[in-house]
Amino acid sequence: MNILSTSTPIFSRFTRAVFLVSIALVLAVLQGCAMSPNANPRDPWEPFNRNVSNFNEGLDQAVLKPVATAYQNVTPQIMRTGVNNFFGNITDVWSLVNNLLQLKPAESVETLFRVGVNTTIGLVGLIDVASDLKLQKHTEDFGQTLGFWGMPTGPYVVLPLFGPSTLRDSLALPVDAQGNLVGRVDDVALRNTLLTLRLVDRRASLLRAGELLDAAALDKYSFTRDAYLQRRRARIFGPRTDVILDEERYDLPAPPKEGASPAPSSQQVSPTGTHTSP
Repeated sequence: MNILSTSTPIFSRFTRAVFLVSIALVLAVLQGCAMSPNANPRDPWEPFNRNVSNFNEGLDQAVLKPVATAYQNVTPQIMRTGVNNFFGNITDVWSLVNNLLQLKPAESVETLFRVGVNTTIGLVGLIDVASDLKLQKHTEDFGQTLGFWGMPTGPYVVLPLFGPSTLRDSLALPVDAQGNLVGRVDDVALRNTLLTLRLVDRRASLLRAGELLDAAALDKYSFTRDAYLQRRRARIFGPRTDVILDEERYDLPAPPKEGASPAPSSQQVSPTGTHTSP
């Protein structure tokens, strides 16, 4: 029996996700062992990350972007909107789980109502009725949940195929893969079709942003890295001012204001605002 066959439970879709992430992290660690002492503290594996970014960019230009462009050109807007809404509704299910894990009752209830309304009245999510009813979307993933409970971001890393990430988000990726309801469809042909459609739809939604990035960024890699790190921090901490992105330690409490008593050095500020020992 071929244990690498996708039809066997030994090499399931979950195992494949773990395998890809593990290989990427091992390569990153090996590359990091020889990093320059002047490396960016947030991006100590930059040489490796740039190589992977170039590989991903080449794959995107050769395959993903042409397919996404063709999809956008031949598919009516109303159909593309329905596809996007459908996958957005599926994402809301996993967001509900992570809102609960982060002890956010208001967001959890609102997300539950979003899923219920869009799944029923919205025809399995094809129509975003919830947004019309002013039910706000609260997108959360397991990487954000780990960050909420105090796990530092770790170094920036670019994963083959998956793209920009951090050590924390990479470790959370297999859990997020398990929370992806599309990946749990038993019918292999249907599952692969849905996964492909989701990938193409997501890439099509980024076509305009990609054009602006190509035109504006002098160093596309650095721009993408900084934008990703800022966006992830904002999604976890929001408007809070007691946490900053520190280049040496990543997510740390902000320094005390002048005249204020500093917090003991043996304590850190948790996402809930309480002090905990490291």
